[in-house]
Amino acid sequence: MTREQFPQNALSPEVRAERVAQLTACVAPARVLTDDDALLTWGRDWTRFHDPAPLAVVFPKAVEQVQAVVRFAREHNIGLVPSGGRTGLSAGAVAVQGEIVVSFDHMNTISDFNSVDRTVVCGPGVVTEQLQQYADDQGLYYPVDFASSGSSHVGGNIATNAGGIKVIRYGMTRDWVAGLKVVTGTGELLEFNKGLLKNNTGYDLQQLFIGGEGTLGFVVEATMRLTRPPKDLTVLLLGVPEMDDVMKVLDTFQNSIDLTAFEFFSEKALAKVVEHAGVQRPFETETAFYALLEFECLNESIADQAMQLFEQCVDNGWVIDGVMSQNQTQLANLWRCREDISETISRWTPYKNDISVVVSKVPAFLAEIDTVVSREYPDFEIIWFGHIGDGNLHLNILKPETLPREEFLSRCNKVSRWVFEIVQQYGGSVSAEHGVGLLKKDYLTYTRSAAEIELMKGVKKVFDPDGIMNPGKIFDL
Repeated sequence: MTREQFPQNALSPEVRAERVAQLTACVAPARVLTDDDALLTWGRDWTRFHDPAPLAVVFPKAVEQVQAVVRFAREHNIGLVPSGGRTGLSAGAVAVQGEIVVSFDHMNTISDFNSVDRTVVCGPGVVTEQLQQYADDQGLYYPVDFASSGSSHVGGNIATNAGGIKVIRYGMTRDWVAGLKVVTGTGELLEFNKGLLKNNTGYDLQQLFIGGEGTLGFVVEATMRLTRPPKDLTVLLLGVPEMDDVMKVLDTFQNSIDLTAFEFFSEKALAKVVEHAGVQRPFETETAFYALLEFECLNESIADQAMQLFEQCVDNGWVIDGVMSQNQTQLANLWRCREDISETISRWTPYKNDISVVVSKVPAFLAEIDTVVSREYPDFEIIWFGHIGDGNLHLNILKPETLPREEFLSRCNKVSRWVFEIVQQYGGSVSAEHGVGLLKKDYLTYTRSAAEIELMKGVKKVFDPDGIMNPGKIFDL
């Protein structure tokens, strides 16, 4: 989409006031905000490379109100941007051209728990941690987890098909969606799958909305699956001298133990967390990389086996040092070494590349990218971490304090093309779990063919014929 298609920023104050008054009738006066602070807060996500400029922020509380807002927006040719926990890193929830931001903060109820089917119905505004706690209260487990679980919303997780730290064992968000209700760009309410495990009746339309970034319609209700909770989780944090060794450690452990997580991060990442987040170093030895393994330690034999594998890795020179958690407090503290990275480095306005390849190609892939990045960014700090057990790497470039935002973004965009050329050569993805949004839109062709993109545009036109649903995200029409 272009600004010319949604020229709300060019409206006169009188017309803008009239639009807001009409919008208020769709929800309620207290649920429409237009003050500068609200527009700034709800008009953007964790990315800071765009200046938000929404017309208003609305807070529907019922499905019918979402439908009314969509129909109003369609009638007046106004774009709509969905807003959840705003933790995304691809500018997928940024309103820059006078759109209406639709916040789902008030659609946050959990209901209809079914212990036999192990399902529960959630509003899109349910916080991930809220769902996790609800599952725990029922003696069950919701396994999709990430550092932002305390603020991210279920609706946003579905919109981006969020992954996180447990993918190696439990998969992505789409693996836990049993049914959806969505409002399309025409205001129509559709219900998909209805919690069924088996439903082979033609096209699975639900899957189009999972990872669709709100460009086809908005999720207004989700039936989520739960599972049994893992028992006696244990963490091994290992110091590894070379990237190739990280993969050797992964191969060694996953051939013998069922892992629930396998993460990695660099010494530079750990140093930031230790200095700025008050996290203690796991051991005195400093190594170039660290691997964090989590598994269910159900009995002493598994603990003994884990220690034997650790010693095998040490004997082979793949691991220099390590520590294993002995209780839940130690487990949580070791996880902080990894999970506190994103929040810690956010003060430097990092430019993030969320990229992936098949797991076996990770070492060569990372080495090739690191060579390019180190050569082109000699004056920038580079922070590596990621969910290496599923091939997902996070490349973070920290903005020097004195460098203007526009110049920093321009330099990062230039080298991103070289990075994405490597991604393309390895058959990887330019966005593993944060979506395309605005930041990755220009690079979509490195992962998707022209034919695929045209088909996606055709799908959007079916569900959103006027192009009002999260306009300008993923691709332009």
